[in-house]
Amino acid sequence: MSERSVSRAKQEKRWYTVLAPEQFDREELGETPADEPEQVYDRTIETTLGELTNNASENNIKLTFQVNDVGSDAAYTEFKSHSLTRDYLRSLVRRGASKIDAYVTVITTDDYRVQVQPVAFTTKKADASQEKAIREQMVQMVEEAAAERTFEELVDSIVDGRLSSAIYGEAKTIYPLRRVEIQKTTVEAHPDEIAEEEATAVDVDESDVAVDS
Repeated sequence: MSERSVSRAKQEKRWYTVLAPEQFDREELGETPADEPEQVYDRTIETTLGELTNNASENNIKLTFQVNDVGSDAAYTEFKSHSLTRDYLRSLVRRGASKIDAYVTVITTDDYRVQVQPVAFTTKKADASQEKAIREQMVQMVEEAAAERTFEELVDSIVDGRLSSAIYGEAKTIYPLRRVEIQKTTVEAHPDEIAEEEATAVDVDESDVAVDS
């Protein structure tokens, strides 16, 4: 390929402005180049809540978005995951205290399957029964939150800290806590994927039914 052809190919590459979902006010996340719009789909971009809100105190909250629609010069994204930075989580750990993790997979009212990972940090060392009770409390409250919220509402309550604050308020009555956080949230399946799984499950169930001759 001649230098002129290479130059022309570079000129034909288009840059797309990547935008956050509407629930994050369509904030600009950056730019991404592509020869064809189809190449932009499914690309992911990571940022922090602090960068979106211009609030440095929220830089410990990482957000990952994935492109799900492309316009003439813009790429639109959907929420993919949320997590807290390792440095921030490490800063919450205290010697002689307990760190209590939980993993909860829930379905929102609009049929998104999401894995939520709450974590509690106690002031002193809790015993096994107290840790179990706190873990059960966290799981129950995450399940209840998802059962009465849409996907967007659940994500909002996690990112802005309302869900972790609510868990803290209840779980601290079991044993004194320093902090409760949602350390990670990940979208596992969209409504259409869940519908497909359910349809497949029904097909399998029906094929297992014995037919009397």
